[in-house]
Amino acid sequence: MYSRFTATESVNIPIKEATIPIQHYLRQPQRLVIAIANPQLMKQLSENLYELKMRPINFMAVYHFQPIVTLKVWAGSKGAVYLKSEGCEIKGIDYINRRFSLKLKGILCPQQYNGKTSLEGQADLEVGVDVPAPLMLTPPSVLEMTGTQLLKSVLGRIKQRLVSQLLEDYSQWATAEVLESSQSSTMIDLRTT
Repeated sequence: MYSRFTATESVNIPIKEATIPIQHYLRQPQRLVIAIANPQLMKQLSENLYELKMRPINFMAVYHFQPIVTLKVWAGSKGAVYLKSEGCEIKGIDYINRRFSLKLKGILCPQQYNGKTSLEGQADLEVGVDVPAPLMLTPPSVLEMTGTQLLKSVLGRIKQRLVSQLLEDYSQWATAEVLESSQSSTMIDLRTT
């Protein structure tokens, strides 16, 4: 029996603008990956491609597995950052790995309202899986509810990390950029005098 589960999570993060606008920060999409993923569970594969190991998942107290997602992240126009899954592997249960699909897509972009900036975004997650034989006797409504709750939990953890880590990283980045810029201009002034 094939089952499909979906979840969507939206985010609206008020931004306290630093000296450098958030749009400049978002031109470096790898910073978004750093904000949403535990650095110990992330590996950069190429300029815009990352491998993210998710936390191990316990499904209905029967199956324990760890999804490993290949994620493409890129900057678009006007400071928008996009992400899209390019592949997924399931560690722990070979049966599910061969019968599993994961689609993740998302966008995060700055918006201006009444002179204030906020980051608005949405992530959509869809998982399809051939349900293993031991779970086929489970009522479909219970499977659907459990699967959907699991996906919402995953997106909720990503959102929570994004909200806390992104603002902190943006602030640190902007401060470092201003410091580097002032040091560079000081060096130029010293050379010209």
